[in-house]
Amino acid sequence: MKFRFYHNNYNVFDLERSLKFYREALGLVEVRRKVADDDSFILVFLGDGTTDFQLELTWLKDRDKPYDLGEGEYHLAFIADDFQAAHKKHEEMGCICYENEKMGIYFIEDPDGYWIEIVPDRSKRSS
Repeated sequence: MKFRFYHNNYNVFDLERSLKFYREALGLVEVRRKVADDDSFILVFLGDGTTDFQLELTWLKDRDKPYDLGEGEYHLAFIADDFQAAHKKHEEMGCICYENEKMGIYFIEDPDGYWIEIVPDRSKRSS
């Protein structure tokens, strides 16, 4: 038996705001969408155009307040092919929430408070 990664889910309070953020900050695009027959929820799957992994954003119609993410000790991670340009873009967007210069990484925060780690493409470094 073998398993493969498929997708990760984030529940979002404002779907359009989140879609705009993920498009602008990470270049993610909508791959598919599922709307409940009674319009009680919308699932939007985002892809990076390179891998098969997807981020599922779940919007619930009856949700009337932002999500409590607890201590937020979890995150997604993305490799940036141009780390410096990514950092500049995220700095301009005002979404960098934590930097670890010693490790050479930083985190951005989405509209719902989820953290996303940005890692340089270390495969490009020469030995």
